[in-house]
Amino acid sequence: MKLETIDIDKTIESTRKSLDEDPNVSPALKSSMELLMVLITLLLNRLGLNSSNSSKPPSSDPNRNKKKKKPGKKRPGGQKGHNGTTLKKVTNPDVIKEIPVDKSNLPKGEYKDIGYESRQVIDIDISRLVTEYRAQVLEDSNGKQYTAPFPNNVGRPVQYGDSVKVHAVYMSQYQLIPYNRIEENFQDQVGIPISSGSIYNFNKDVYERLEIFEEVVKSKLIESGLCHADETGININGKRRWLHCVSNNLWTYYLPHEKRGFDAMETMDVLPDFTGVLCHDHWKPYFKLKCLHALCNAHHLRELERAWEQDKQEWANDIRKLLLQINKEVEDAGGDLNEADSIKYRQQYRNLLEKGQKECPPPDKSQRKGKRGRLKRSKSRNLLERLVGYENETLRFMDDKKVPFSNNLGENDIRMTKVQQKISGCFRSMRGAQFFCRIRSYLSTCKKHNVRASEALHLLFEDKLPEFLNG
Repeated sequence: MKLETIDIDKTIESTRKSLDEDPNVSPALKSSMELLMVLITLLLNRLGLNSSNSSKPPSSDPNRNKKKKKPGKKRPGGQKGHNGTTLKKVTNPDVIKEIPVDKSNLPKGEYKDIGYESRQVIDIDISRLVTEYRAQVLEDSNGKQYTAPFPNNVGRPVQYGDSVKVHAVYMSQYQLIPYNRIEENFQDQVGIPISSGSIYNFNKDVYERLEIFEEVVKSKLIESGLCHADETGININGKRRWLHCVSNNLWTYYLPHEKRGFDAMETMDVLPDFTGVLCHDHWKPYFKLKCLHALCNAHHLRELERAWEQDKQEWANDIRKLLLQINKEVEDAGGDLNEADSIKYRQQYRNLLEKGQKECPPPDKSQRKGKRGRLKRSKSRNLLERLVGYENETLRFMDDKKVPFSNNLGENDIRMTKVQQKISGCFRSMRGAQFFCRIRSYLSTCKKHNVRASEALHLLFEDKLPEFLNG
């Protein structure tokens, strides 16, 4: 590792050698210096981490410069066959304003009306709509009164309508706007007073209506041939908790839990019964499951980049290039390789890892200080052993058409949780996190079936579900 013109590794090695050779240095000083050198190494390693060689987000990169895309062969603008979003005239405008010709500006003569030329301005009118139900009251000759029944959903003298509830839940759970800003929006835009307690109750109502959906989504994921799994830390009232996600291209299921490991998977009640292929980032508890596994190669690429940049491991750079090459070949072949190409690339993979065994050998057992425990390995060595031990899981994408190169779908599905945490800072309670997870599971799944979030919420308040859930 180098910092400007200083070779850090050589400097540390030289310092260690000097300490060992100097008889006047006390053991206590040697231990202290060793500790300092370890800390320096760790800190310098962190300095070299960025989004390309670790799990750090691109926004954390120092002096980040976005890569400019090379100009393509296509002309600017929408391409032929592209469905644009250009405004189109509507056949039944809400307001019509006639513009007569000022005849005083016309030459003298006779004129007749032959029609009009139209232009339309599309705007919005955000306003309150109050519907008053007046139930007729009849009284007979004996003074007994008979009142017409109100609709089932009108049970109070004054209440919020479904559109208010849908909009509040949409803003809270889909657009991730905090409660106090939703209150301000309703008051400023339409003059409707609404409290945080009411918004909470709307979310609770949707959560309870989605109990059936949760059972459906779990069964669909269990029956599917491929699932993606990921988890991320969340803050619930100042405590570290975990949000787990299991999903595929049609279904999404989230669950908050106090733990990150297998206990949470059992609580979710999906993965213990899943027998397909599970794509994940090598979190060890996943290997307790009885399904097949596919490892995320996007993670591997970042770790290989770090091994090459910081540890100067040539085998890591070679494996990285090979994985990218295989992925391109798989894409060009339509999703999977033929048997001959698969055998060829698998052998290249093994040859490069064999080279890595020589370049990055295991720790010397003679340096063991105790009789028990696994000898500490470098990050590069741990990565090498993982790629050797999990060859099938790493390369499954080249032989199974349904298996992707990475776990990007799972990471994308969990990304909005990070956005929610950035906006709101935390969940106030586990109950609130449960509301968020079930509602987001529903809205994410609806989006994957081309059902808009607002439409999906309106259906719930009408005691209905989208058609894809009724099949």
